[in-house]
Amino acid sequence: MKKINLLFLIILVFSGCATNPITGKSTMAFIGNNELFAMSFSQYTEFKNDNVVIIGTPEAEMIQRVGTKLVAAANKWVAAEGDPNYFRDYRWEFTLVQDNTLNAWCMPGGKVVFYTGILPVCLNEDGVAVVMGHEIAHAILNHGQQRMSGNILQQLGAIGVSLAFSGSSSETQALVMLAYGVGSQVGGTLPFSRSHESEADDIGLKLMAIAGYNPDEGAQLWQRMAAATGGGTPEILSTHPSNESRIQNLRRLAPEARQVAARF
Repeated sequence: MKKINLLFLIILVFSGCATNPITGKSTMAFIGNNELFAMSFSQYTEFKNDNVVIIGTPEAEMIQRVGTKLVAAANKWVAAEGDPNYFRDYRWEFTLVQDNTLNAWCMPGGKVVFYTGILPVCLNEDGVAVVMGHEIAHAILNHGQQRMSGNILQQLGAIGVSLAFSGSSSETQALVMLAYGVGSQVGGTLPFSRSHESEADDIGLKLMAIAGYNPDEGAQLWQRMAAATGGGTPEILSTHPSNESRIQNLRRLAPEARQVAARF
């Protein structure tokens, strides 16, 4: 039984993968985008129905303008990499919602939401492009798909550990499962999420540069964000890099973003 479960895990890992045209990386894809996007679009519609969507204002028009320019940049990029149909199932939409929270997010398939509370920190259109580029990057890198796949793998690992210690006492089994839960979270899930955030910063900065925005604004935006939010959760226990790590990384990536933009 244990050998069968191990074989199943190996088959799952090697069969559930997809290659991204921008990064060239092979990533976990245990759930297809057709299914994931359908769930995402449905949840997005429910979210809009339950919240105050702002339309027709200069701020709402700016969100639309920046999103459109960044998606055009993404289309140029994937076309240059030889995959012009990569976004055929995406349904891009950019929405401004009345909410004082300092936040923005993007669902799988291209549904982007900005909260009005983050606009003062963005400060200008380049700042909006930093945040928008980051969120769009999550979508085009299929980070939602990867995280769901990672959760599936974690659950299968828990089943494997449980089977391996099925003959032990209930106390031993409880301790082993607790150790697995903590270890997989701190050693797997959290670093996995932080790597996604750093990757989205990188690709987002390049997208905004291709779209004609100033990539130096990336570090400046996060300096303003750090000032607005103060101290946060220690980086090792967080799904996001620390503000200081992010600022340093964005400052380092800005020249590379300009080099990529010069190709288009």
